[in-house]
Amino acid sequence: MIFHPIADVPVDPVRGLVHAHGWQSWTPTTTLPVTGRGFRPVLPIMQTMRYRPGLPAPGDGFQGEGLLAVAPGPDGPVRLFTARDGLAAVPSIRARLVGDRLTVTADEPDEVVEKSFPGPLDAALAAFADGLRAGAGVGPPRTPPTVWCSWYHYYENVTEDDVLENLREIGAHDLPVDVVQIDDGWQAAIGDWLTPSGRFSSMPRLAARVHAEGRRAGLWVAPFVVGARSALARAHPEWLVGDAGHNWDQDLYGLDVTHPGAAAYLREVFQTLCGWGFDYFKLDFLYASAVAGRRHSGASPIAAYREGLALVREAVGPGPYMLGSGAPILPSVGLVEAMRVAPDIAPHYDAGTGDLSDPAQRAAALTTTGRSWQHGRLWVNDPDCLLARPAVQHREDWSLVVERYGGLRASSDRIADLDGWGLDTTRRLLSTVPPPTPFPLVTP
Repeated sequence: MIFHPIADVPVDPVRGLVHAHGWQSWTPTTTLPVTGRGFRPVLPIMQTMRYRPGLPAPGDGFQGEGLLAVAPGPDGPVRLFTARDGLAAVPSIRARLVGDRLTVTADEPDEVVEKSFPGPLDAALAAFADGLRAGAGVGPPRTPPTVWCSWYHYYENVTEDDVLENLREIGAHDLPVDVVQIDDGWQAAIGDWLTPSGRFSSMPRLAARVHAEGRRAGLWVAPFVVGARSALARAHPEWLVGDAGHNWDQDLYGLDVTHPGAAAYLREVFQTLCGWGFDYFKLDFLYASAVAGRRHSGASPIAAYREGLALVREAVGPGPYMLGSGAPILPSVGLVEAMRVAPDIAPHYDAGTGDLSDPAQRAAALTTTGRSWQHGRLWVNDPDCLLARPAVQHREDWSLVVERYGGLRASSDRIADLDGWGLDTTRRLLSTVPPPTPFPLVTP
Protein backbone atom coordinates (compact mmCIF):
# COMPACT_ATOMS: atom_id res chain seq x y z
CA MET A 1 0.00 0.00 0.00
CA ILE A 2 1.41 3.41 -1.00
CA PHE A 3 0.81 6.37 1.29
CA HIS A 4 1.00 9.80 -0.34
CA PRO A 5 2.05 13.01 1.46
CA ILE A 6 -0.77 15.49 2.05
CA ALA A 7 0.55 17.89 4.70
CA ASP A 8 3.53 18.91 6.81
CA VAL A 9 2.37 20.32 10.16
CA PRO A 10 4.69 22.33 12.45
CA VAL A 11 4.13 21.16 16.03
CA ASP A 12 5.37 21.76 19.53
CA PRO A 13 7.12 18.43 20.31
CA VAL A 14 6.44 18.93 24.01
CA ARG A 15 2.79 20.00 23.97
CA GLY A 16 1.47 18.89 20.58
CA LEU A 17 -1.29 16.25 20.50
CA VAL A 18 -2.64 13.71 17.99
CA HIS A 19 -6.02 11.96 17.93
CA ALA A 20 -5.88 9.04 15.47
CA HIS A 21 -9.34 7.53 15.30
CA GLY A 22 -9.62 3.73 15.24
CA TRP A 23 -11.46 1.74 12.57
CA GLN A 24 -14.13 0.04 14.67
CA SER A 25 -15.67 -0.18 18.13
CA TRP A 26 -12.87 -2.24 19.65
CA THR A 27 -9.93 -0.36 18.11
CA PRO A 28 -8.07 1.61 20.83
CA THR A 29 -8.63 5.33 20.38
CA THR A 30 -7.47 8.25 22.47
CA THR A 31 -5.45 11.47 22.30
CA LEU A 32 -1.67 11.04 22.58
CA PRO A 33 1.42 13.30 22.57
CA VAL A 34 2.93 13.84 19.11
CA THR A 35 6.04 12.06 20.41
CA GLY A 36 3.99 8.95 21.18
CA ARG A 37 3.06 5.94 19.12
CA GLY A 38 -0.33 4.67 18.02
CA PHE A 39 -1.83 1.30 18.87
CA ARG A 40 -1.07 -2.04 17.20
CA PRO A 41 -2.41 -5.57 17.68
CA VAL A 42 -0.20 -8.04 19.52
CA LEU A 43 -1.59 -11.04 17.62
CA PRO A 44 -1.75 -10.81 13.80
CA ILE A 45 -5.29 -12.23 13.66
CA MET A 46 -6.54 -9.25 15.65
CA GLN A 47 -5.65 -6.96 12.75
CA THR A 48 -8.76 -8.38 11.09
CA MET A 49 -10.97 -8.68 14.15
CA ARG A 50 -10.22 -5.48 16.08
CA TYR A 51 -8.20 -3.16 13.86
CA ARG A 52 -8.41 -2.27 10.14
CA PRO A 53 -8.24 -5.47 8.07
CA GLY A 54 -5.42 -5.42 5.54
CA LEU A 55 -4.08 -2.03 6.65
CA PRO A 56 -1.64 -2.49 9.54
CA ALA A 57 -0.11 0.65 11.02
CA PRO A 58 3.58 1.39 10.42
CA GLY A 59 6.22 0.74 13.05
CA ASP A 60 6.15 4.30 14.35
CA GLY A 61 3.79 7.24 14.38
CA PHE A 62 0.00 7.12 14.13
CA GLN A 63 -2.71 5.80 11.83
CA GLY A 64 -6.27 7.09 11.89
CA GLU A 65 -9.14 5.62 9.90
CA GLY A 66 -11.05 8.45 8.29
CA LEU A 67 -10.02 10.93 10.98
CA LEU A 68 -6.71 12.19 12.29
CA ALA A 69 -6.63 15.40 14.33
CA VAL A 70 -3.54 17.43 15.22
CA ALA A 71 -3.36 20.06 17.95
CA PRO A 72 0.04 21.60 17.13
CA GLY A 73 0.42 23.24 20.53
CA PRO A 74 -1.52 24.99 23.29
CA ASP A 75 -2.48 27.88 21.00
CA GLY A 76 -3.83 28.12 17.50
CA PRO A 77 -6.32 26.07 15.49
CA VAL A 78 -6.63 22.30 15.44
CA ARG A 79 -6.08 20.70 12.04
CA LEU A 80 -8.32 17.78 11.16
CA PHE A 81 -7.64 15.42 8.27
CA THR A 82 -10.88 13.62 7.57
CA ALA A 83 -12.67 11.45 5.04
CA ARG A 84 -14.38 13.48 2.34
CA ASP A 85 -17.41 11.23 2.83
CA GLY A 86 -16.91 8.74 5.67
CA LEU A 87 -20.14 6.98 4.73
CA ALA A 88 -18.67 5.97 1.37
CA ALA A 89 -14.89 5.79 1.79
CA VAL A 90 -12.65 5.73 4.85
CA PRO A 91 -9.03 6.56 3.92
CA SER A 92 -6.23 5.55 6.25
CA ILE A 93 -4.33 8.64 7.40
CA ARG A 94 -0.87 8.47 8.96
CA ALA A 95 1.25 10.96 10.86
CA ARG A 96 4.93 10.71 11.76
CA LEU A 97 7.00 13.16 13.79
CA VAL A 98 10.24 14.32 12.19
CA GLY A 99 11.95 16.95 14.33
CA ASP A 100 9.32 19.59 15.02
CA ARG A 101 7.06 18.71 12.09
CA LEU A 102 4.38 16.08 11.70
CA THR A 103 4.30 14.53 8.23
CA VAL A 104 0.77 13.49 7.26
CA THR A 105 0.14 10.90 4.53
CA ALA A 106 -2.87 8.93 3.25
CA ASP A 107 -3.53 5.86 1.14
CA GLU A 108 -6.36 7.66 -0.69
CA PRO A 109 -5.30 11.31 -0.72
CA ASP A 110 -8.17 12.37 -2.99
CA GLU A 111 -10.61 11.14 -0.32
CA VAL A 112 -9.07 13.32 2.42
CA VAL A 113 -10.04 16.89 3.22
CA GLU A 114 -8.32 19.15 5.72
CA LYS A 115 -10.40 21.24 8.10
CA SER A 116 -9.41 23.74 10.75
CA PHE A 117 -11.28 24.30 14.01
CA PRO A 118 -10.58 26.44 17.05
CA GLY A 119 -9.07 24.49 19.92
CA PRO A 120 -8.99 22.75 22.23
CA LEU A 121 -8.84 19.35 20.57
CA ASP A 122 -12.02 17.95 22.10
CA ALA A 123 -14.00 20.97 20.87
CA ALA A 124 -12.64 20.43 17.35
CA LEU A 125 -13.65 16.75 17.43
CA ALA A 126 -17.13 17.73 18.61
CA ALA A 127 -17.41 20.24 15.75
CA PHE A 128 -16.36 17.52 13.30
CA ALA A 129 -19.03 15.17 14.67
CA ASP A 130 -21.69 17.88 14.40
CA GLY A 131 -20.76 18.41 10.74
CA LEU A 132 -20.73 14.68 10.01
CA ARG A 133 -24.15 14.24 11.55
CA ALA A 134 -25.59 17.20 9.64
CA GLY A 135 -24.09 16.00 6.37
CA ALA A 136 -25.55 12.54 6.86
CA GLY A 137 -28.98 13.96 7.64
CA VAL A 138 -29.10 12.21 11.00
CA GLY A 139 -31.68 13.34 13.54
CA PRO A 140 -31.18 13.54 17.31
CA PRO A 141 -30.47 10.19 19.03
CA ARG A 142 -33.32 8.37 20.73
CA THR A 143 -33.43 8.00 24.50
CA PRO A 144 -31.97 4.57 25.30
CA PRO A 145 -33.61 1.94 27.48
CA THR A 146 -31.86 0.48 30.52
CA VAL A 147 -30.68 -3.09 30.09
CA TRP A 148 -29.75 -6.27 31.89
CA CYS A 149 -27.36 -8.36 29.75
CA SER A 150 -26.46 -12.01 30.31
CA TRP A 151 -22.94 -11.96 28.86
CA TYR A 152 -20.48 -10.96 31.58
CA HIS A 153 -21.54 -13.59 34.07
CA TYR A 154 -22.76 -16.53 31.97
CA TYR A 155 -20.92 -15.93 28.69
CA GLU A 156 -21.76 -18.63 26.08
CA ASN A 157 -23.20 -20.99 28.72
CA VAL A 158 -26.32 -18.95 29.43
CA THR A 159 -29.53 -20.97 29.81
CA GLU A 160 -33.22 -20.19 29.81
CA ASP A 161 -33.29 -20.82 33.57
CA ASP A 162 -30.49 -18.26 34.07
CA VAL A 163 -32.50 -15.61 32.27
CA LEU A 164 -35.64 -16.40 34.25
CA GLU A 165 -33.75 -16.32 37.54
CA ASN A 166 -32.44 -12.85 36.83
CA LEU A 167 -35.81 -11.68 35.59
CA ARG A 168 -37.24 -12.65 38.98
CA GLU A 169 -34.35 -11.02 40.88
CA ILE A 170 -34.70 -7.78 38.93
CA GLY A 171 -38.32 -7.65 39.98
CA ALA A 172 -37.63 -8.68 43.58
CA HIS A 173 -35.09 -5.84 43.97
CA ASP A 174 -37.20 -3.38 41.97
CA LEU A 175 -34.31 -2.55 39.65
CA PRO A 176 -35.14 -0.06 36.88
CA VAL A 177 -34.42 -2.41 33.96
CA ASP A 178 -36.36 -1.82 30.75
CA VAL A 179 -34.83 -4.60 28.62
CA VAL A 180 -33.74 -8.12 29.53
CA GLN A 181 -31.20 -8.96 26.83
CA ILE A 182 -30.00 -12.51 26.12
CA ASP A 183 -26.46 -12.51 24.80
CA ASP A 184 -24.31 -15.00 22.87
CA GLY A 185 -25.13 -18.62 23.65
CA TRP A 186 -28.84 -18.69 22.84
CA GLN A 187 -28.26 -19.69 19.19
CA ALA A 188 -27.32 -23.12 17.85
CA ALA A 189 -24.37 -21.80 15.82
CA ILE A 190 -22.84 -18.55 14.58
CA GLY A 191 -24.92 -17.85 11.50
CA ASP A 192 -27.86 -20.13 12.35
CA TRP A 193 -30.01 -17.43 13.90
CA LEU A 194 -33.35 -19.18 13.52
CA THR A 195 -32.31 -22.24 15.54
CA PRO A 196 -31.96 -21.87 19.32
CA SER A 197 -29.41 -23.90 21.26
CA GLY A 198 -30.52 -26.85 23.38
CA ARG A 199 -30.38 -24.64 26.49
CA PHE A 200 -33.48 -22.73 25.37
CA SER A 201 -36.81 -24.43 24.86
CA SER A 202 -38.75 -21.63 23.17
CA MET A 203 -37.55 -18.13 22.37
CA PRO A 204 -41.08 -16.77 21.76
CA ARG A 205 -42.26 -18.18 25.09
CA LEU A 206 -39.22 -16.70 26.88
CA ALA A 207 -39.86 -13.30 25.31
CA ALA A 208 -43.48 -13.54 26.46
CA ARG A 209 -42.32 -14.23 30.04
CA VAL A 210 -40.18 -11.10 29.92
CA HIS A 211 -43.09 -9.07 28.61
CA ALA A 212 -45.36 -10.44 31.35
CA GLU A 213 -43.04 -8.81 33.90
CA GLY A 214 -43.50 -5.45 32.19
CA ARG A 215 -40.12 -5.45 30.43
CA ARG A 216 -38.88 -5.65 26.85
CA ALA A 217 -36.99 -8.60 25.41
CA GLY A 218 -33.57 -8.08 23.82
CA LEU A 219 -31.29 -10.37 21.86
CA TRP A 220 -27.63 -10.55 20.81
CA VAL A 221 -27.08 -11.29 17.12
CA ALA A 222 -23.90 -11.22 15.00
CA PRO A 223 -25.70 -10.94 11.66
CA PHE A 224 -22.74 -10.47 9.32
CA VAL A 225 -20.40 -13.19 10.61
CA VAL A 226 -20.72 -16.89 9.74
CA GLY A 227 -18.93 -19.69 11.58
CA ALA A 228 -17.36 -22.51 9.57
CA ARG A 229 -19.31 -25.10 11.62
CA SER A 230 -22.71 -23.53 10.97
CA ALA A 231 -25.39 -25.10 8.81
CA LEU A 232 -25.47 -21.83 6.88
CA ALA A 233 -21.80 -22.13 5.85
CA ARG A 234 -22.33 -25.71 4.68
CA ALA A 235 -25.52 -24.98 2.77
CA HIS A 236 -24.54 -21.66 1.17
CA PRO A 237 -20.81 -21.22 0.64
CA GLU A 238 -21.69 -18.80 -2.18
CA TRP A 239 -22.99 -16.37 0.44
CA LEU A 240 -19.63 -16.08 2.19
CA VAL A 241 -17.06 -13.39 1.55
CA GLY A 242 -13.61 -12.87 3.02
CA ASP A 243 -11.72 -13.95 6.10
CA ALA A 244 -13.35 -12.54 9.25
CA GLY A 245 -10.91 -14.08 11.73
CA HIS A 246 -11.20 -16.96 14.17
CA ASN A 247 -13.41 -17.28 17.25
CA TRP A 248 -15.64 -19.87 18.92
CA ASP A 249 -12.92 -22.40 17.97
CA GLN A 250 -13.66 -22.03 14.26
CA ASP A 251 -12.81 -19.92 11.24
CA LEU A 252 -15.14 -17.02 10.55
CA TYR A 253 -16.36 -15.54 7.27
CA GLY A 254 -18.23 -12.43 6.32
CA LEU A 255 -21.77 -12.68 4.96
CA ASP A 256 -22.11 -11.21 1.47
CA VAL A 257 -25.18 -9.11 2.14
CA THR A 258 -25.26 -8.06 -1.53
CA HIS A 259 -26.11 -11.65 -2.59
CA PRO A 260 -29.90 -11.85 -3.08
CA GLY A 261 -30.12 -15.15 -1.19
CA ALA A 262 -28.11 -13.86 1.78
CA ALA A 263 -30.12 -10.63 1.85
CA ALA A 264 -33.39 -12.57 1.88
CA TYR A 265 -32.11 -14.77 4.71
CA LEU A 266 -31.01 -11.74 6.74
CA ARG A 267 -34.41 -10.13 6.28
CA GLU A 268 -36.17 -13.36 7.30
CA VAL A 269 -34.00 -13.64 10.43
CA PHE A 270 -34.87 -10.23 11.79
CA GLN A 271 -38.53 -10.34 10.83
CA THR A 272 -38.74 -13.69 12.62
CA LEU A 273 -36.92 -12.45 15.72
CA CYS A 274 -39.27 -9.47 15.92
CA GLY A 275 -42.19 -11.87 15.50
CA TRP A 276 -40.85 -13.87 18.44
CA GLY A 277 -41.23 -10.73 20.56
CA PHE A 278 -37.75 -9.19 20.56
CA ASP A 279 -37.43 -5.46 19.95
CA TYR A 280 -33.94 -4.60 21.21
CA PHE A 281 -30.95 -5.91 19.28
CA LYS A 282 -27.29 -5.89 20.20
CA LEU A 283 -25.66 -6.32 16.79
CA ASP A 284 -22.13 -7.61 17.26
CA PHE A 285 -19.06 -8.43 15.12
CA LEU A 286 -20.41 -6.05 12.48
CA TYR A 287 -16.93 -5.54 10.99
CA ALA A 288 -17.38 -8.90 9.21
CA SER A 289 -19.51 -7.34 6.49
CA ALA A 290 -16.68 -4.95 5.58
CA VAL A 291 -13.82 -7.46 5.21
CA ALA A 292 -12.08 -7.68 1.86
CA GLY A 293 -13.45 -10.04 -0.76
CA ARG A 294 -15.39 -10.22 -4.02
CA ARG A 295 -19.07 -9.53 -3.53
CA HIS A 296 -22.00 -10.57 -5.69
CA SER A 297 -22.86 -6.99 -6.61
CA GLY A 298 -19.27 -5.80 -6.94
CA ALA A 299 -19.87 -3.26 -4.15
CA SER A 300 -16.99 -1.97 -2.05
CA PRO A 301 -16.70 -3.35 1.49
CA ILE A 302 -17.97 -0.10 3.00
CA ALA A 303 -20.91 0.18 0.60
CA ALA A 304 -21.80 -3.46 1.31
CA TYR A 305 -21.60 -2.84 5.04
CA ARG A 306 -24.01 0.08 4.90
CA GLU A 307 -26.32 -1.88 2.62
CA GLY A 308 -26.43 -4.74 5.12
CA LEU A 309 -27.03 -2.57 8.15
CA ALA A 310 -29.73 -0.63 6.32
CA LEU A 311 -31.38 -3.95 5.42
CA VAL A 312 -31.49 -4.93 9.10
CA ARG A 313 -32.96 -1.55 10.00
CA GLU A 314 -35.64 -1.96 7.33
CA ALA A 315 -36.43 -5.52 8.43
CA VAL A 316 -36.99 -4.63 12.10
CA GLY A 317 -38.77 -1.36 11.37
CA PRO A 318 -38.44 1.96 13.20
CA GLY A 319 -39.52 0.77 16.65
CA PRO A 320 -36.81 -1.63 17.88
CA TYR A 321 -33.65 -0.18 19.40
CA MET A 322 -30.38 -1.15 17.66
CA LEU A 323 -26.97 -1.14 19.35
CA GLY A 324 -23.90 -1.66 17.16
CA SER A 325 -20.70 -3.33 18.38
CA GLY A 326 -17.49 -4.39 16.70
CA ALA A 327 -18.67 -1.95 14.05
CA PRO A 328 -16.78 0.28 11.60
CA ILE A 329 -17.40 3.66 13.20
CA LEU A 330 -17.78 6.27 10.46
CA PRO A 331 -19.76 4.06 8.04
CA SER A 332 -22.30 3.30 10.79
CA VAL A 333 -23.50 6.88 11.22
CA GLY A 334 -27.26 7.12 10.81
CA LEU A 335 -27.92 3.38 10.98
CA VAL A 336 -27.92 2.55 14.73
CA GLU A 337 -29.31 4.29 17.79
CA ALA A 338 -26.37 3.40 20.04
CA MET A 339 -22.78 2.34 19.46
CA ARG A 340 -20.26 0.47 21.54
CA VAL A 341 -17.35 2.89 21.52
CA ALA A 342 -14.67 0.78 23.22
CA PRO A 343 -13.34 -2.77 23.67
CA ASP A 344 -15.16 -5.25 25.89
CA ILE A 345 -15.16 -4.78 29.63
CA ALA A 346 -13.98 -7.68 31.83
CA PRO A 347 -13.87 -8.52 35.55
CA HIS A 348 -10.11 -7.82 35.47
CA TYR A 349 -8.49 -4.39 35.22
CA ASP A 350 -5.72 -5.21 32.73
CA ALA A 351 -5.60 -8.06 30.22
CA GLY A 352 -1.82 -8.29 30.65
CA THR A 353 -1.27 -8.76 26.92
CA GLY A 354 -0.07 -5.30 25.96
CA ASP A 355 -2.95 -4.97 23.47
CA LEU A 356 -5.49 -2.33 24.45
CA SER A 357 -8.12 -3.91 22.24
CA ASP A 358 -8.29 -6.94 24.55
CA PRO A 359 -11.19 -7.10 27.04
CA ALA A 360 -10.27 -5.25 30.25
CA GLN A 361 -11.36 -2.26 32.30
CA ARG A 362 -8.23 -0.30 31.44
CA ALA A 363 -8.83 -0.72 27.70
CA ALA A 364 -12.56 0.02 27.92
CA ALA A 365 -12.00 3.17 29.99
CA LEU A 366 -9.30 4.52 27.67
CA THR A 367 -11.35 4.38 24.48
CA THR A 368 -14.70 5.22 26.11
CA THR A 369 -13.13 8.47 27.26
CA GLY A 370 -11.37 8.99 23.92
CA ARG A 371 -14.66 8.78 22.01
CA SER A 372 -16.83 10.73 24.44
CA TRP A 373 -17.25 13.47 21.81
CA GLN A 374 -19.48 11.15 19.74
CA HIS A 375 -22.24 10.84 22.35
CA GLY A 376 -25.38 12.80 21.59
CA ARG A 377 -23.99 13.73 18.18
CA LEU A 378 -23.58 10.52 16.17
CA TRP A 379 -25.53 8.22 18.54
CA VAL A 380 -25.77 7.21 22.19
CA ASN A 381 -22.37 6.00 23.42
CA ASP A 382 -22.24 2.54 25.00
CA PRO A 383 -19.14 2.13 27.21
CA ASP A 384 -20.13 -1.51 27.82
CA CYS A 385 -21.83 -2.99 30.85
CA LEU A 386 -21.60 -2.06 34.50
CA LEU A 387 -20.00 -4.88 36.51
CA ALA A 388 -20.60 -4.33 40.21
CA ARG A 389 -20.28 -7.74 41.90
CA PRO A 390 -17.59 -8.15 44.60
CA ALA A 391 -15.38 -10.38 42.42
CA VAL A 392 -14.76 -7.55 39.92
CA GLN A 393 -11.42 -5.77 40.26
CA HIS A 394 -11.59 -1.98 40.74
CA ARG A 395 -15.37 -2.09 40.42
CA GLU A 396 -15.66 1.36 41.99
CA ASP A 397 -13.41 2.89 39.33
CA TRP A 398 -15.32 1.26 36.48
CA SER A 399 -18.63 2.44 37.91
CA LEU A 400 -17.31 6.01 37.77
CA VAL A 401 -16.45 5.61 34.08
CA VAL A 402 -19.96 4.31 33.37
CA GLU A 403 -21.49 7.12 35.40
CA ARG A 404 -19.50 9.83 33.60
CA TYR A 405 -19.51 8.44 30.04
CA GLY A 406 -22.30 5.87 29.92
CA GLY A 407 -25.06 7.00 27.60
CA LEU A 408 -26.51 3.51 27.32
CA ARG A 409 -26.50 1.79 30.70
CA ALA A 410 -26.61 -1.95 31.16
CA SER A 411 -25.99 -4.28 34.10
CA SER A 412 -24.32 -7.63 33.39
CA ASP A 413 -24.03 -9.26 36.79
CA ARG A 414 -25.95 -12.21 38.14
CA ILE A 415 -28.23 -10.14 40.35
CA ALA A 416 -28.06 -12.66 43.20
CA ASP A 417 -24.26 -12.14 43.35
CA LEU A 418 -24.51 -8.43 44.12
CA ASP A 419 -23.74 -7.21 47.61
CA GLY A 420 -25.15 -4.03 49.14
CA TRP A 421 -22.75 -1.72 47.31
CA GLY A 422 -23.34 -3.53 44.03
CA LEU A 423 -27.12 -3.36 44.29
CA ASP A 424 -27.10 0.31 45.33
CA THR A 425 -24.69 1.26 42.53
CA THR A 426 -26.60 -0.71 39.91
CA ARG A 427 -29.90 0.87 40.97
CA ARG A 428 -28.42 4.37 41.06
CA LEU A 429 -26.74 4.19 37.64
CA LEU A 430 -29.79 2.66 35.99
CA SER A 431 -31.95 5.36 37.57
CA THR A 432 -29.81 8.29 36.38
CA VAL A 433 -29.34 7.68 32.65
CA PRO A 434 -28.16 10.93 31.02
CA PRO A 435 -30.14 12.44 28.15
CA PRO A 436 -29.00 11.60 24.61
CA THR A 437 -27.30 14.98 24.30
CA PRO A 438 -23.55 15.71 24.15
CA PHE A 439 -21.47 15.25 27.28
CA PRO A 440 -19.52 18.24 28.60
CA LEU A 441 -16.21 18.37 26.74
CA VAL A 442 -13.09 16.90 28.28
CA THR A 443 -9.83 18.65 27.47
CA PRO A 444 -6.73 16.40 27.70
